[in-house]
Amino acid sequence: MTGSSRGPNDPGRRDRIIDAALELVAERGVVSVTYRSVAQAAAVPLGSVTYYFDSLQQLLCEAFTRLAESESSRYGALLERARTPQEAREAVVEIICGQQVGNERELLLSYELYAFAARNPELRSVMRSWMQASRAALSRHFDTRTARALDALIEGLIIHNSVDEEPTSREDIAVVVEAITG
Repeated sequence: MTGSSRGPNDPGRRDRIIDAALELVAERGVVSVTYRSVAQAAAVPLGSVTYYFDSLQQLLCEAFTRLAESESSRYGALLERARTPQEAREAVVEIICGQQVGNERELLLSYELYAFAARNPELRSVMRSWMQASRAALSRHFDTRTARALDALIEGLIIHNSVDEEPTSREDIAVVVEAITG
């Protein structure tokens, strides 16, 4: 059993370790994450990392779960505020184009999560949960088939726009969202 049942000697330590792991992944990639690098980044003794996490795999799974839950929450909040079909379409465009959801750090973390999940079956459940949460948020406003298509559109356009020399404009994205949802 891990030390998660330990008393509150340093109640924020476990969270700092997870946050440090995410920062390392964002800065240098999953391959850079070691017990030692996380301990240094979190400013905790090396033994604390191994105390709370039996393996680096467990630490990374929990870190990526935190990322997915955080992103899903922000994504869902934009759709939750929509009261009309037009506001829902505008929320989808904002998810793709805005800074509230897809800043560069989160995008890099998402790339790392995709690659890591492709090689680690136990992490695929984190990806599936994230996709289900995204589709559930979209399903408040759109039928299941449309929500699924929008989810793929959102992911694809965010990725493409992050590397394209001429990213798809907000206006063009709004036209595509309208076409899919109209």
